Amino acid sequence: MEKHLMKGAEAIAEAAVLAGCRQFFGYPITPQNQIPEYMSKRMPQVGGCFLQAESEVAAINMVYGAAGSGARVMTSSSSPGISLKQEGISYIACAELPCVIVNIVRGGPGLGGIQPAQSDYFQCTKGGGHGDYRLLVLAPDSVQEAVDFTYMAFDLADKYRNPVLILGDGMIGQMMEPVVMPEAKTEFPEKPWAATGRSGSGRRIINSLYIDPAELEQVNLRLMHKYEQMAKAEARCEEYMTDDADIIIAAYGTTARIAKKSIKELRAKGIKAGLLRPITLWPFPSETFARAAQRAKCILTVEMSCGQMVEDVRLAVNGRIPVEFYGRVGGMIPSWREIMDNAEKTLKGGKE
Repeated sequence: MEKHLMKGAEAIAEAAVLAGCRQFFGYPITPQNQIPEYMSKRMPQVGGCFLQAESEVAAINMVYGAAGSGARVMTSSSSPGISLKQEGISYIACAELPCVIVNIVRGGPGLGGIQPAQSDYFQCTKGGGHGDYRLLVLAPDSVQEAVDFTYMAFDLADKYRNPVLILGDGMIGQMMEPVVMPEAKTEFPEKPWAATGRSGSGRRIINSLYIDPAELEQVNLRLMHKYEQMAKAEARCEEYMTDDADIIIAAYGTTARIAKKSIKELRAKGIKAGLLRPITLWPFPSETFARAAQRAKCILTVEMSCGQMVEDVRLAVNGRIPVEFYGRVGGMIPSWREIMDNAEKTLKGGKE
């Protein structure tokens, strides 16, 4: 299969086009600017619409409107920009509209910096906006996975009528790797709920306002049931050399790739190490971690944050084995040696 050398952000954009995305609304912010730049060229070529909104708030509400009409629609941003979109994301989730949101994470808090980080984990997995809602969150560790997950995200969004978020740190957005692009989609699911304005289609209402508390409670219960189904069917995790591992390194995205080098070096020293890489940050693959805790002595969670995913790891393990944390922040990236050294320290303090 033919491979193309592409920057991560541009590869994500092309994958969206091939998945049938024909509406893109966004606003520039580093390190994801190549996504809207690429879409500004590609959308007119495929008969779609690219619009640079006046703000992130405007962009997400344009996504609401396009999704409500049944279009395959995407927006992208980076950390502070995603923060500005949170109210609109909550509206979209309540209205049960499918869309894809890309967050190429930069260091924070505040304006922070433009270097890679993973400090938006809480934001994307614990709600971010107001009310009880969930996003299905996919975390690629390569440009190829960024392509594959973006392509898949549109189908998942349509399947569950729910926003799907692609969470990639700044490295994923900016590095270049060879990728194989999928076939362009030509068939799409029917959307009988969409407000298309077609003659004879009947009245369709897209809404997230419910004045009657009893009615709003039923809406929330219906959404909760949907999230339960998503949690059962969509949790994904890569297991790497975990069958006999004494220590498990838990990491996602770029950090997981670095951790694999550490694991190889640890194995060369006779230390049985393995990796659990959550592919879905929500739903979190808790069962996979619980099973691993029955075999391993301890877990080291490594993140480009002050410690966010580690909370879900500890919940999944439920005190069976020690869970330690190592993180770099502010745009700093952990080296394989740092991860290896901390893994050895963690193992020395693990259970016998």
